[in-house]
Amino acid sequence: MPPAAPPAWLKIAPALFLVLWSSGFVVLKVGLAYADPLTFLALRYACVVLILTPLLLALRPPLPAGARAWGHLAMVGLLLQAGYFCFTYLSLKQGMSAGGVALITSLQPILVGLLAPVFAHERVDARRWAGLALGVTGAALVIVAKASIDVLEPLGLLFAVAALLCITGGTLYEKRFGVQVHPVTSNLVQYGVGFAVSAPLAFWLEPMHIEWTGPLLGSLAYLVVGNSLVAITLLLTMIRYGEASRVSALFFLVPPCTAVIALVILGEPIPVLAWPGMGLAALGILLVTRKANASPK
Repeated sequence: MPPAAPPAWLKIAPALFLVLWSSGFVVLKVGLAYADPLTFLALRYACVVLILTPLLLALRPPLPAGARAWGHLAMVGLLLQAGYFCFTYLSLKQGMSAGGVALITSLQPILVGLLAPVFAHERVDARRWAGLALGVTGAALVIVAKASIDVLEPLGLLFAVAALLCITGGTLYEKRFGVQVHPVTSNLVQYGVGFAVSAPLAFWLEPMHIEWTGPLLGSLAYLVVGNSLVAITLLLTMIRYGEASRVSALFFLVPPCTAVIALVILGEPIPVLAWPGMGLAALGILLVTRKANASPK
């Protein structure tokens, strides 16, 4: 069970997570111009492991007690780091549009809402269901406005659905079985699992082409520190201290936030239809995350 009082910095975690996670898609787009997808993913994980290993040796944090705790950490890494990211990149490799992948994976909060009562022992009330419906509608409007969603390859669609199931399963598994360990330990285990899966896949499926340019190194550095270390730690911490369905609803704001960041950094315009979609997504988040008023005595 998590401590009764969450840390004070957790109040800013949702906003910080949204900025880091959403901007990661834009930064990734820059990096993928200079490297094969799975090769870039394996390189990212290798850098994280190289950073965390000396930190683990220097800090010597308490390690999980028992094989079961280690197994829980490895399973979260398998679902989130290996499963979600590998299947997302493979879906894009098979010809699935970025908008199509985003639309499918944005259904994650709905699946979490459906499955949370069974796997995480959470109750999702009517107000929160209304928020989830508004959120997915808003996210879909943004995605449809930003890109044509053409599913041409059945294998690409299958990989996108697999990515959706992996991130949903990882969220519910962390909520149900997540263990309280030092973030350096948990991240090292989970990214080690991600590297152990992505590196062989890259060797098998790709020529492992990399152009060592300034934009690639900048993209890699941001993804390693901002996404792989900070954002994932924030996500797992929010899941441990909050309800899985509330935390998952934050993903409705990822497509709108990504659109705004892409406008600023890449100069990609935001179509008129996307603006009401952002409003619907924000309203959905408000309904899902707002605490219900206490009943009068």
